[in-house]
Amino acid sequence: MAALSSTISPTSGKRVTIVLKTPAEVRSWSRKCRAEGLKVGLVPTMGYLHDGHLSLVRTAAEHSDRIVVSVYVNESQFAPGEDLAIYPRDTEGDLAKLDGLCDVVFMPECLYEKNAEGTLENQTFVQVEKLQKPLCGVSRPIFFRGVATVVAKLFNIADPDVAVFGKKDYQQWRVITQMVKDLDFAVEVVGLPLVREADGLAMSSRNVRLAPDERLSALAIYKGLSAVKAAVREGERSAAALRGIIETGIVAAGGGVDYVEIVDAVTLEAVTQVTSPTVVAIAAKFGTVRLIDNVEIAP
Repeated sequence: MAALSSTISPTSGKRVTIVLKTPAEVRSWSRKCRAEGLKVGLVPTMGYLHDGHLSLVRTAAEHSDRIVVSVYVNESQFAPGEDLAIYPRDTEGDLAKLDGLCDVVFMPECLYEKNAEGTLENQTFVQVEKLQKPLCGVSRPIFFRGVATVVAKLFNIADPDVAVFGKKDYQQWRVITQMVKDLDFAVEVVGLPLVREADGLAMSSRNVRLAPDERLSALAIYKGLSAVKAAVREGERSAAALRGIIETGIVAAGGGVDYVEIVDAVTLEAVTQVTSPTVVAIAAKFGTVRLIDNVEIAP
């Protein structure tokens, strides 16, 4: 293992990035940083990094002295039949993108106990009872249990002062902020607006699996969100009418709607009228690829 607390290179002016594989190594590195009076930032990812992820790392640099980025496809958030096996991975590419941007890349093999057959034997999970149920929780009932559990593990391993998450998965961000509050984690959670491609498609690691025609059709999601924002500006307040704008566009483009919901920005409870800060949240499939997107509205 390389030196525990990396520094800025005197020749390149960049961070010296090291790769750590075990929780013990990361914990030791973090404790050394803290002993030196340094503030630690964490950016959890599942890899196959894009510019949206890298913006999270740059934001972490604004809030902390040392940065650890985890790259780990968390198997506990995937149900049988979901896309764990085909989730895109690019270890070399991820390391190249992170080189000089962070101090540690944490790449564990597995963060859970497994039996001889390779089945997870983890007996302890974290559940955020109310916020995990709506939206993605309806069709993916174990998803947020897995997310909350792995993030809690990463918090215990890296012991960060700050953790940065993107709001592309708005529900995930709310689940994590609630978990931090309820369990008294001494972590400041920073949420960043989602980052879009030039044509409006929300950046996602799964976008690479879209065929060219599917990717073009998937722009219906962004077009629908834009139309809803315009409708609200013009005075439309009916959640049903606003949902209909998006659903019609997705179906006309050949997509399948998992959900289109308009929810309170804090509780994630569905609203009937847009009269306070809300989130328009979408999950839709184009081909076999499930995409999520959202927009925050403050009428």
